[in-house]
Amino acid sequence: MASDTPRANTFRKKNDPKQKPSSSGKKWFSMSFTQDKRIPLTIGIILISFSLFLFFAFISYLFEGRADQDLVVSPIDQDIRSTAEEARNWLGLLGAQLSHVFIHKWFGIASFLLPPFLFLLGVKMAFRKSLYSLSRYATFALFFTFWLCLLTGYLVQKSDGYHTLGDLSGGFGVELGILADNFLGWGTFILIVVSLLIFIVFFFNIDQFNWFTYGQKEDTGFDGAKLKKSPFDSKAVEIEDELDELDEESQLEEEESEDDGSSWTIASDEKTPKAPLSSPVFNVEETKVEELIPSENLSKAEEKRFSVVTGDKEEKTAAEVENLDPYDPKLDLPQYQYPTLDLLNEYDFQKVTVSRQELEENKNKIVETLVNFKIGIQEIKATIGPTVTLYEIVPDPGVKISKIKNLEDDIALNLAALGIRIIAPMPGKGTIGIEVPNKNRELVPAKSVLGTEKFMKSDKDLPVALGKTISNEVFVMDLAKMPHLLMAGATGQGKSVGLNMILASLVYKKHPAQLKFVLVDPKKVELTLFNKIERHFLAKLPGSEEAIITDTKKVIYTLNSLCIEMDHRYDLLKDAGCRNLKEYNAKFIARKLNPEKGHKFMPYIVLVIDELADLMMTAGKEIEAPIARLAQLARAIGIHLVVATQRPSVNVITGIIKANFPARLSFRVTSKIDSRTILDSGGAEQLIGMGDMLLSQGSDVTRLQCAFLDTPEVDAICDWIGEQKGYPDAYLLPEYEGEEGDNGITDIDLADRDPLFDDAARLIVLHQQGSTSLIQRKLKLGYNRAGRIVDQLEAAGIVGPFEGSKAREVLIQDEESLERLLNSL
Repeated sequence: MASDTPRANTFRKKNDPKQKPSSSGKKWFSMSFTQDKRIPLTIGIILISFSLFLFFAFISYLFEGRADQDLVVSPIDQDIRSTAEEARNWLGLLGAQLSHVFIHKWFGIASFLLPPFLFLLGVKMAFRKSLYSLSRYATFALFFTFWLCLLTGYLVQKSDGYHTLGDLSGGFGVELGILADNFLGWGTFILIVVSLLIFIVFFFNIDQFNWFTYGQKEDTGFDGAKLKKSPFDSKAVEIEDELDELDEESQLEEEESEDDGSSWTIASDEKTPKAPLSSPVFNVEETKVEELIPSENLSKAEEKRFSVVTGDKEEKTAAEVENLDPYDPKLDLPQYQYPTLDLLNEYDFQKVTVSRQELEENKNKIVETLVNFKIGIQEIKATIGPTVTLYEIVPDPGVKISKIKNLEDDIALNLAALGIRIIAPMPGKGTIGIEVPNKNRELVPAKSVLGTEKFMKSDKDLPVALGKTISNEVFVMDLAKMPHLLMAGATGQGKSVGLNMILASLVYKKHPAQLKFVLVDPKKVELTLFNKIERHFLAKLPGSEEAIITDTKKVIYTLNSLCIEMDHRYDLLKDAGCRNLKEYNAKFIARKLNPEKGHKFMPYIVLVIDELADLMMTAGKEIEAPIARLAQLARAIGIHLVVATQRPSVNVITGIIKANFPARLSFRVTSKIDSRTILDSGGAEQLIGMGDMLLSQGSDVTRLQCAFLDTPEVDAICDWIGEQKGYPDAYLLPEYEGEEGDNGITDIDLADRDPLFDDAARLIVLHQQGSTSLIQRKLKLGYNRAGRIVDQLEAAGIVGPFEGSKAREVLIQDEESLERLLNSL
């Protein structure tokens, strides 16, 4: 576990008298061999082999121990080879001797607890994988070693059968039994039983024994479902075991070095005043990661008394309702298991660190560039991140910020680096930031982000772990607070990986009863893997074959269906006297709302649109209006939007859409205009790609390195969820009839057709284009009359239904078929 206090490293000059000289120029002894990855692998293999050796030796001792008794108790003579040949143990003379020492002389049958511990330790060292928590098993083994020795030793003592039963307890157990008998007598049995019960209470975290409630009537909810314990409690234990391996944080190593110039310091957060030097003081700091405080229980819902009328007209009093256990929405899928961290890849790479030489070179070049333009610097502080290093400078009094900002290209030229970004000034600080890409960037695996305590123990409603900040902190945001996210980025810059991280974060933390996704994928290939979790996490329109929406027409229907769902939820909130979904669900869980009046537990709904530009091209206004309406109103009732596009132009991200998305996330874009469109400021064009991104929330802009989640990892997560029992079908959204239902197409009387109906039909079939504008131009009609004719053509079956900005489909392919149809009318 990393320390909460960053370490300070001080670099001195060569001729500093405080610097201790080396006794010789050559190192006679080095500990570098301990960093060799082959060493723990070798030790792990040895431990695994030794554990198997002991296990089979112990097993053999139970059958052949007495036959080998003479060999192990007598001194070994010179003819050791013939003595070894007489051993009956499966593992030879060595196995017989080791099992005799462990079982007969020491711990008896409790010795069998040692091989599993050695095996678990060996697997962890060799494969860097924990089959079970070592500390938890060590506690278990240590207790039962003493407990079994006491139990068997006391039984041997009371039965006076040491020669026949002594191997059960071993020498240690016999002595422990004699000691207990002398001090406690028959009270030893009380000690044995009580100690076992106390161990069970603490080891399994039991706070109540329900021995006397067996056979009592189980509490049921409003819907008659039996209340059961949620599997999430046992899941927390597994997560904590996995966190033991992923709880390490990076720190700068303490070391002293030499510098030709005047002294400069790599210091911690606390800055101590220093005397003016010939060159600015240079500080490198690492920000400590603060642990989140566990969330408190939901506040008790406001007390409201009512009577519940059941099917048989019996009334339950308020007191009876309050005595019921809280409603658990997870009971529909009680056996659901959350995804584990083992599904994610553990990349075998060494942590990339910025060398002292690279820091010094960049510092000198920045100072040199600023001095050339007669800009004085008092201090430079560097913060090392996985992708870039932030150099914060404190200029001399009187220096204009704009003067430094205008030197962005000059500093980039001097550093010979791509993507120099100057932040002038740093928000909330009296400094100017210069972000310089590292020569060797660090990969941020999804496992190193999703497996941290900061994410796993987060109390946010919709926690999303995007990656790491410039100071190597795991960045966890709450989608419910954002409340909507607009994403942009050029092709190949990490936008799809970012979407996968958002979806993976949510399924790692939420139960299917608490969250539903509406996935829109016009490209038809990006989100197809999530088809496997349709019956767990996806929502769709009634009658739809696939939950992932790829057709533009179905997108329009789905967005309008979400608007209907939004209105319905607001009606429920109004009846319940609640202001948002969190209050409503808390009230429903506390059984303060009556399901017979239409109330129900409502999950969060997250709408994900992978490519907005394609939808805006094909059906601009039909798409823009419901998106804007959802973004304006849907926050309070738990509907949140994540919209992505690779073309952040003003005709795609319109003013109405942009105004309702306060949170924007931008990967690298091709121009400063695109950066201003998505972020309202430049900077996104200076990113270096491969997951490097800027997150804008109000006035704050945070630079992040997106965690890497590969396609096989997404596939493994979806397989884990999809193979479990799910709901009978996906979550069904309200049905939406579409534009033709609103216009009354089915009520059109074809007997009262327009005089130009036949001419318009022939024109449409001839050009094979069901366009209102075509009828306007060719027949010289106004828009309203041409629109009525198109409605009549649709009712007659000549053209297809409305498809947004696209022309209607022509259903009649030749003039002969058209004439037969016209004659039949």
